[in-house]
Amino acid sequence: MQKMSPKVSTESTLTRTELRDYLESLLQATRFRDYCPNGLQVEGREQIRRVVCGVTASQALIDAAIASKADAILVHHGWFWKSEDGTLTGHRKSRMASLLAHDINLFAYHLPLDAHPELGNNAQLAARLGWQIAGRFGEQDIGFYGVPGDKLAAPTCAGELAKHVEKVLGRAPLLIGDAQKKITRIAWCTGGAQSYFEAAFATGADMFVSGEISEQTVHLARETGMNYLAAGHHATERYGVQAVGARLAQEFGIKVEYIEIDNPV
Repeated sequence: MQKMSPKVSTESTLTRTELRDYLESLLQATRFRDYCPNGLQVEGREQIRRVVCGVTASQALIDAAIASKADAILVHHGWFWKSEDGTLTGHRKSRMASLLAHDINLFAYHLPLDAHPELGNNAQLAARLGWQIAGRFGEQDIGFYGVPGDKLAAPTCAGELAKHVEKVLGRAPLLIGDAQKKITRIAWCTGGAQSYFEAAFATGADMFVSGEISEQTVHLARETGMNYLAAGHHATERYGVQAVGARLAQEFGIKVEYIEIDNPV
């Protein structure tokens, strides 16, 4: 478990409502059709001095937030997904009980945190990999496309691009396609965005980069000739929440801490 904390000289305070309203405005949450509720998912104490950020609201992250004496948790993957059982039993009860017992707020932003043009997962992934954003694609403009930028000479080959992604993300990606193919345009969408493959192909991209890959996506890549790079769901979605957390620390002077819970997927 790795902890990274922005250095804040003073420990300021804001209210739960102020934090909620700021995040709603910053991420424009209401404009998205999503698979889960975005925003404040579990209400905790009113005054907020310390925020813990993470990718997923797992028990491990909650326990780490409790140890850090957090007043709020901010994540990309929260709770109450449309496809899951809504009963509070088993592990769901344990997670909720931990939050309520320590009066910790849970804020979660899914698609809004993917799509933000500066702080979102896709924008932040591009910034770290040195890609230049040229446009957006896909449902609700979640996906991005562009070209290799200052950290990779364009054009570059697919194998070189895969090595660059591995070096930056610290995880070996799965490359489907011709490693020697020259890449002049990249389309990308973090997380479980393999269903965006055909929309990515329509942008004229030579490679689609996402977090996950499905069985049928392999065949699509082979048949269309567009390379596919599966770089990891967790690995590609760590940076948006960190960027939002850093913005909160800068704007309000509160203590914000990103906690990395290891996930190989």
